[in-house]
Amino acid sequence: MYHVLGARQFDRTELEQLFALARMLETKTREGRCEPLRGKILASLFFEPSTRTRMSFEAAMLRLGGQVISTENAAQFSSAIKGETLEDTVRVIGAYADVIVLRHYERGAAARAAAVSEVPVINAGDGPGEHPTQALLDLYAIHRERGRIDGTRVAMVGDLAYGRTVHSLAYLIARFDGVHIDFVAPPETPIPEEVKDYLRRHGVSYAEEEDLEAVAARADVVYQTRIQKERFPSPELYERVYGRYVVDRSLMRKMKPDAVVMHPLPRAGEIDPEVDSDPRAAYFRQAAGGLYVRMALLCRCLEAELEQRRNT
Repeated sequence: MYHVLGARQFDRTELEQLFALARMLETKTREGRCEPLRGKILASLFFEPSTRTRMSFEAAMLRLGGQVISTENAAQFSSAIKGETLEDTVRVIGAYADVIVLRHYERGAAARAAAVSEVPVINAGDGPGEHPTQALLDLYAIHRERGRIDGTRVAMVGDLAYGRTVHSLAYLIARFDGVHIDFVAPPETPIPEEVKDYLRRHGVSYAEEEDLEAVAARADVVYQTRIQKERFPSPELYERVYGRYVVDRSLMRKMKPDAVVMHPLPRAGEIDPEVDSDPRAAYFRQAAGGLYVRMALLCRCLEAELEQRRNT
């Protein structure tokens, strides 16, 4: 694990090892100081807005004893506004930092960055492509909430065309046994064929549905997502699909007593705040646990970077 570019790079053994490390780091952090990355520097390079991803990566590095340099809006507050290419920006920042966490509005941007970077690059979201670290913390949350991932039935709901977290999570869930995915989306935002092809090749059961109530009644996990206004080709299309699927108390009454509701956040009306007090609402616990997954990722990436330096 040198670069983290997409969910498909992880096999089941790597996932289980990463989650074990996350649990260990959580315990050590709660017990006291845990600083294996003292002296290391993380550069967070974000060309799109972010709250949880940027701040949790920065908090993860600080809790590990490292330091952070960052730009919150690289599209405006970096030399990109002067016409500098992403590749040149990454080459320069790699001379200042030990690891780069990159969010960009173009699909494939993280791979472009990794191709020229001399330090590990972690994909924090590349347009409508993937968001592998969010999917890792989502999978970790499923395991924490249910005690297992094998045999889990997951309903993925909302904007499945542009929702990069859904794409990455589907790829990760495919590593486990006996899982089933119900994709619940408006006809305007279906799950991409690329994702369905991957699931078919790996023998993963899935279905495409439109009736959220029926799907929620049999789901172990309802993974709700935001309709992403910023990625829609027109305001008219966005207005047609916004508000189509909402998790509220009425829907919660139809769900199983041991099911959980998850969301990558931020939410924008698709989960009614009245649901927050329900113990099955796991989205804030999901976000909190993500800190330790990102701590584990940073440790693994910088271990790999150190090993590569030893071998060259």
